[in-house]
Amino acid sequence: MTRKFFVGGNFKMNGSKESLSKLVKAMNEASLDPNTEVVIAPPSLYLLSLQEQAQNGVQVAAQNAYFKESGAFTGEISPVQLKDAGINWVVLGHSERRSYFAENVAEAIRIIYGGSVTGASCGELGAQPDVDGFLVGGASLKPEFIDIINVKK
Repeated sequence: MTRKFFVGGNFKMNGSKESLSKLVKAMNEASLDPNTEVVIAPPSLYLLSLQEQAQNGVQVAAQNAYFKESGAFTGEISPVQLKDAGINWVVLGHSERRSYFAENVAEAIRIIYGGSVTGASCGELGAQPDVDGFLVGGASLKPEFIDIINVKK
């Protein structure tokens, strides 16, 4: 079975309600490759509003989750809470989380390239045999993100 190509936009701690809404509107209006799974990961403050706005097959992910279902863990979000809110994706094990907060995560199933993916580099990177997609940082906040999504089109 062929794995579906994945392009994730990790907005990190960037964007405002207005700028991210404009970005989602552009993705909603774009002709996106239907064979590419598109997931955006905004700051948690904007998860639900962007989820309501997202169309055109664009899904929304949390940038992190804590392994406990509930409890006295100030500032954390559990996978159970994310699922309850209809958020089916989460970025776990990002190098920044491992570096800044000494976090560790279990082995992943899909191989998502997380280097500096741009509109110029996505074609060559996407052609690599073991790359199932991208986790895009800064370029996910730019118009070229649509080109990256459509790299397999």
